[in-house]
Amino acid sequence: MSIRKLTGRIGAVVEGVDLTAPPDLSTVTTLREALNEHKAIVFDDVQLDNAGQERVAGWFGELTTAHPNVPAADGTTNVLAVDSETSKANEWHTDVTFVVNPPQLTTLRSVVIPPYGGETLIANAAAAYRDLPESLRALADTLRVVHTNQYDYARPAATTAQRQEYDRAFVSTPYEAEHPVVRVHPLTGERGLFIGGFAKRIVGLSSTDSADLLRILQSYVTRPENILRWTWSPNQLLIFDNRITQHYGVDNYDDHPRRLNRVTVAGEVPTGVDGRRSEQLVGEASHYSSVLAVAA
Repeated sequence: MSIRKLTGRIGAVVEGVDLTAPPDLSTVTTLREALNEHKAIVFDDVQLDNAGQERVAGWFGELTTAHPNVPAADGTTNVLAVDSETSKANEWHTDVTFVVNPPQLTTLRSVVIPPYGGETLIANAAAAYRDLPESLRALADTLRVVHTNQYDYARPAATTAQRQEYDRAFVSTPYEAEHPVVRVHPLTGERGLFIGGFAKRIVGLSSTDSADLLRILQSYVTRPENILRWTWSPNQLLIFDNRITQHYGVDNYDDHPRRLNRVTVAGEVPTGVDGRRSEQLVGEASHYSSVLAVAA
């Protein structure tokens, strides 16, 4: 196995791993260590179908279902189609942070690639935290933030019926979870900003102050130095640590089709600097994900 860095702060290409073979402990341990260090790893020329992607994701833990509200891809339980026909995720976010235990890990497999554009951006939230001025880090360490799936899905009037239906499904059951603004990674001890597009309000602040402070913190996450801009090719698998990254699907490919299949791995309840765990405020998502009791 060889691991080649893609940028100084995030991302690596992994070569020499047969993803169709049964895993051995040494391989899985090395891949986990690569995720801990690089936050996102990429495999080229993978020969995987949906079942194969589920199997590889399962090397890292128990799978979630596709989504708390959105139906799984046809014939599957765990695969979510990230499809331009129904949705374009062109907003910075961490996956499913509106539940008390968001996925610890996300896998994306290229299925249909546009002739240009359609990159996935992934940001290192730990590097963003380290970039904060000391006084702002100290403040962020004390804050809690409410994440929700009930946010503004305003679309242009020309949006398709398929996208409208996807948006309705996404918000059909409301969820809210309160998380620490700074999450401590359970394996590395790194601190990372745990915010993004589902973060609605900081506990104890007015809506205006909350929005202003979230905007400032988010600006550190999305600094160019912290971002991997991944240009897709056919038959690639991207895995990123959902505990300590954000990502963004760039809508720069006109009306060409684009589809990635997503499989996620169940995570533990996040913990803040003070040791306090996240709490579910609205909704119950046990149908979506079990709670990982011990970090793995």
